Amino acid sequence: MDSISVQKNTKAKIWAIANQKGGVGKTTTTVNLATALAACKKKVLIIDLDPQGNASTGLGVKVDARKQSIYQVMIEGLPIQQAIHSTDVPRMHVITSGVELSGAELELVNASEREFRLANAIGPLLDIFDYILIDCPPALGLLTLNALVASDAVLVPLQTEFYALEGLSHLLRTIDRVKRGLNRRLEIQGVVLTMYDRRNNLCEMVAADVRAFLGEKVFTTVIPRNVRVSEAPSHGKPVLLYDVACAGSQAYIKLAGEILKKERAAEAAVA
Repeated sequence: MDSISVQKNTKAKIWAIANQKGGVGKTTTTVNLATALAACKKKVLIIDLDPQGNASTGLGVKVDARKQSIYQVMIEGLPIQQAIHSTDVPRMHVITSGVELSGAELELVNASEREFRLANAIGPLLDIFDYILIDCPPALGLLTLNALVASDAVLVPLQTEFYALEGLSHLLRTIDRVKRGLNRRLEIQGVVLTMYDRRNNLCEMVAADVRAFLGEKVFTTVIPRNVRVSEAPSHGKPVLLYDVACAGSQAYIKLAGEILKKERAAEAAVA
């Protein structure tokens, strides 16, 4: 871990980026939203909780550099500070995932406090970062459950496709059960529509249905289908570093701005 200045009197906002469906843009949203928040002078940590390790790869962390990963933190008790890697993005860090994490679901089954492993480990980071984004695997197993128990809120990337609402309903029921049984502070941060194509009537219909169902919980900003967003991970970069001018980059910058504006409004209301 490189040196990170500790900022006192702050408490990181912890968000799980979750959807049990694969291929909806979870990792893309995690990496690029984190980059946009870092560009807004926020200290951001990504926790790659997906055994596929796509967030780690998309940030240019080589496989042989992942010996101290989230697996060692959750299963072997490694202090979480020792698993933090720097990235090419100023103010943004990552805790990587590796192939060994694929066995963690089985190892956690009979473990004590199995749902709280991540929540118990993450405490020392709360005064260091402004935002901690957890990239969840595409399943509602024990890894995702650990993320939901550790988080303040859930951000749901939702692909604008035919079965979107059906999968969303299942996820919302899971979040409600976790809130009632394991983490009373858990809320829905919002739903972000991904892979959006304005030329496709189905996208428009799905977007309208989701907004009718969840109202203001759906972000105004939508993430378009964009070739540059798809290309960026193969270069080990967030799309905002790969091509900041492309439509995908501009959408994530706009999403970060919308989120920060929403956060300021909520803080002002409490004050």
